[in-house]
Amino acid sequence: MTGVIAGENESFENLLKRFNKRVQQAGILSEIRHGEYFEKPSIKRKRKDAAKKRKSAKAVATTTTSRAPAGRVPMGRPPAR
Repeated sequence: MTGVIAGENESFENLLKRFNKRVQQAGILSEIRHGEYFEKPSIKRKRKDAAKKRKSAKAVATTTTSRAPAGRVPMGRPPAR
């Protein structure tokens, strides 16, 4: 069970925000939502595969977004005249 302890002079809003963050990180709500109805094993596999693809595509996108610094011409062929 996820819980938080209120600090000294901590507002209720901050306490609630920390609690919601911990619940989100623990994945409690997503487990409950997935358990609302029966999900066939083949559908579970497809959902997990799609999540893996999204995660790997996101990782590739963040690592390949490097560009040449501003003001510099990238190496390669010289511009056509």
